Amino acid sequence: DEEFNDLCFEFGLELDEVTSEKDIISKEKGQEKAKGASETVLYKIDVPANRYDLLCLEGLVRGLQVFKERINLPRYEKIIPAQGEGQRLIITEETAQVRPHAVAAVLRNITFTKERYDSFIDLQEKLHQNICRRRALVAIGTHDLDTISGPFTFTAKAPSEIKFKPLNQSKEYTASQIMDLYRTDSHLRHYLHLIENKPLYPVIYDSNGVVLSMPPIINGDHTKISVKTRNVFIECTGTDLTKAKIVLDIIVTMFSEYCEKPFSVEAAEVVCPNGKTHIYPELAYRKEKVKPDLINKKIGISETPSSLAKLLTRMCLTSHVTGNGNNLEIEIPPTRADIIHACDIVEDAAIAYGYNNIQMTVPKTYTIANQLPLNKLTELLRLDLAAAGFTEALTFALCSQEDIADKLGVDISATKAVRIANPKTAEFQVARTTLLPGLLKTIAANRKMPLPLKLFEISDIVVKDPNTDVGARNYRHFCAVYYNKSPGFEIIHGLLDRVMQLLQVPPDEENGYAIKATEGSAFFPGRCAEIFARGQSIGKLGVLHPDVITKFELTMPCSALEINIEPFV
Repeated sequence: DEEFNDLCFEFGLELDEVTSEKDIISKEKGQEKAKGASETVLYKIDVPANRYDLLCLEGLVRGLQVFKERINLPRYEKIIPAQGEGQRLIITEETAQVRPHAVAAVLRNITFTKERYDSFIDLQEKLHQNICRRRALVAIGTHDLDTISGPFTFTAKAPSEIKFKPLNQSKEYTASQIMDLYRTDSHLRHYLHLIENKPLYPVIYDSNGVVLSMPPIINGDHTKISVKTRNVFIECTGTDLTKAKIVLDIIVTMFSEYCEKPFSVEAAEVVCPNGKTHIYPELAYRKEKVKPDLINKKIGISETPSSLAKLLTRMCLTSHVTGNGNNLEIEIPPTRADIIHACDIVEDAAIAYGYNNIQMTVPKTYTIANQLPLNKLTELLRLDLAAAGFTEALTFALCSQEDIADKLGVDISATKAVRIANPKTAEFQVARTTLLPGLLKTIAANRKMPLPLKLFEISDIVVKDPNTDVGARNYRHFCAVYYNKSPGFEIIHGLLDRVMQLLQVPPDEENGYAIKATEGSAFFPGRCAEIFARGQSIGKLGVLHPDVITKFELTMPCSALEINIEPFV
């Protein structure tokens, strides 16, 4: 395991954990549920989001084998069938409004086993989540070619006109019924919105009118592939043609190694609505030229051109030295859609060289870093507040609307809170405009602790501000609460005096700080004061209103202080 961990690290990946199905289930659902689960060792590997070629075991193993110089990178080959013998996919103009693009290919005489088949399905799922943006940009369909006959037609029809038996279902449904059927499906319901409100739904037929799939929702049951399938027809439909080509390239390059002629894929013709014909998959190899000096300079190493060519070849980028050693010619295979710029090639050279092997040097630019004054003040205050006997808390910057409005007796419109457009949970609806709710929730979660509870936090709050370019502004606030059998107003007041003493602000109305009685919806009537420093209001302190205390599920009196510390920087 340690050796494999080191290998992953050298290759630019991270072995996240070594676990098993049993461990995962017992962690999530408890040991009872995990009984009988598999104890086979599983490696969880973190793969960079742009490396689609490492998303399945086949690609990962191939990449590591090339990296270890055990095999040479295979040459992917496109076989174009004789005229009239290949598969054709005809796109009609009705698709333009829903999913205008489609690409296709065939894997001939493939041999699946249970593991290979699972990996094949799993890769499609990972691509759907990643480059396909949850099927919004591309949807993949794989079909048993022996159950259907071409040419195939990709068109769009009214939902009531489409009728077929969806994957793993026992009877036929119309497209509208399928939508209702999967509205409660934990997996498929997330994709319904992609076509739900469109007048026409996309659908693929074979020459006999058999439905292959209704992308991006579900395939037909008639064409489903199994471990026994020998010929696989792959179609990718989408709104982004470039991504569709990449997805098709990845699937065929990963699994063509199991074909009778390894690493070969049969091309398919795609006829566009305008009559133009394209051959897919593209499987395009392209050449790039990069100067070895550039690579050395960017990484900070001094390798010979031939050594750099060897490093890049280990990263699946076959390279040769050309032009008296002044240039590297690098061939980019169809599996590496992530190589867009010379920088990507330099990065791969650095990974192969080993980040840990790059010598550390002092940068040639002479700059001295300095802490931001506001952060410096925050750090100094935190130490002294801890010395005053208060415990620091760190709470979420997002909270629910209730926390900052209803529970504190304020109207939400008066808080100037920044709203999240599509919050995942009710707990994270708005950015906090005050630190007080976070601390009160912390106390509520720690009611079992011995009294008194003395907490403080120094963090940013966010309010709307139309005068800034982003429409909102952050302020650094300091908040402290004291929770005990008696309100302890004098303790919070004493803490304010101590903070002002540290900030060297004397108790003086003109040039120092002063407190004046006021009313606040969150505070007990007659027990609230506004704090002024050098003439400007910086916050409030006081005893919290019993309503506020009960709304936060507390039972004892509590006094609080919250000020803005930015005027003191």
